[in-house]
Amino acid sequence: QVQLVESGGGLVRSGGSLRLSCTASGNIYSINVLGWYRQAPGKQRELVASMSRDGSTNYANFVEDRFNIVRVEKMVYLQMNSLKPEDTAVYYCNADLIRYYTGGSLQNQFDSWGQGTQVTVSS
Repeated sequence: QVQLVESGGGLVRSGGSLRLSCTASGNIYSINVLGWYRQAPGKQRELVASMSRDGSTNYANFVEDRFNIVRVEKMVYLQMNSLKPEDTAVYYCNADLIRYYTGGSLQNQFDSWGQGTQVTVSS
């Protein structure tokens, strides 16, 4: 089974920057869409940004050109600039479909999530 592990969260002042990282572990053949979601207290989890294998990206409207998603093989990064207090949330890495080798065969793993990393932006 493949795991997604995030890092890079923390506390930052309004206007500051953070870079989140996510690495997929395992003998991976391919990953379809890698993305970042976030969930603030009392709110539903929402998409922040995602990138497909072909490099096409999708950003939430609230990003407003402040964030940039980068994907390199099994890793995906989210560079967040001009952070606002309303960006405070737990950020999760997600992969919609991971194909990986196990026991000599190719397996599919759908809708994988990391453990989440806390981002707190103070005013």
